[in-house]
Amino acid sequence: MSVLLSGKTVVIVGAGPGFGRTLALRAAEEGASVVVAARTVTRVEEIAAEVRAAGGQAFAAPVDATDPDSVRALRETVAERVDAVHGLVYSAFAVPSMKPLAQTDHEQISRGIDLSVLGALRTTQEFTPLLEAGAKDPVEADDDTAAASPTSGRPPVSSSVVMMASAVIHHSRERYAGYKIAKTALVALGHSLATELGPRGVRINTVAPGYIYGDTLKAYFEHLAGKYGGTIDDIYQHTAEKMDLRRLPSEREIVDPVLFLLSDAASAVTGQTLTVDCGEFHN
Repeated sequence: MSVLLSGKTVVIVGAGPGFGRTLALRAAEEGASVVVAARTVTRVEEIAAEVRAAGGQAFAAPVDATDPDSVRALRETVAERVDAVHGLVYSAFAVPSMKPLAQTDHEQISRGIDLSVLGALRTTQEFTPLLEAGAKDPVEADDDTAAASPTSGRPPVSSSVVMMASAVIHHSRERYAGYKIAKTALVALGHSLATELGPRGVRINTVAPGYIYGDTLKAYFEHLAGKYGGTIDDIYQHTAEKMDLRRLPSEREIVDPVLFLLSDAASAVTGQTLTVDCGEFHN
């Protein structure tokens, strides 16, 4: 049985207890050595320990993506352990302001852009040399025809960056404006980086999840059920009515498309945004 990420090193920046934990476990299942990084050191240490307990390879490192020195320190820590990085996932997240733009403090919007957009740029800039190293073809062929080339039939090796956007980019609902501004800018950043880093063997894509039905969303639905009456199932069904599949994606259903984009199966995919939302939006 083939594993998507066999022998690859994948760095997850902004690894949280939901999506980040599931991504770390699944990436390790698929053969990757995983670096889990976030501001909360105890959290990423717990995730790394869980990966190792399941038989995978992982280590934890602290990082504040809004601090250039912290991002540089993360890259240096990774470079002490490996010579190349094959995958980088940027999923740093902060709860956005849920106020109309007319009532939103400019500083709140600036902080969102700093974390979501500039943090992704800082991280990609720092890791580009390691990603370039990961994009070099490790196969030594006896003749030129066996080597990866446009005419050999075997795709060249590439490394991959996946940035986590949001399906908020597809709508303009009230109170989501500040979040939409940041995530839309992140998609634009991905487009530009794909163009600039493509010749260096680095692919850049974004994933735009809708609702992710995990513990955080369940707690929110419980809050809504208490506030408006009914049950969590009532809130779930009301929300899922907007989706073509009449359900909400699980954490794993968001993670697995990310693993695809990190893998060599997506070797010709770059500069794209993949919406994963059970069909709430069409694009």
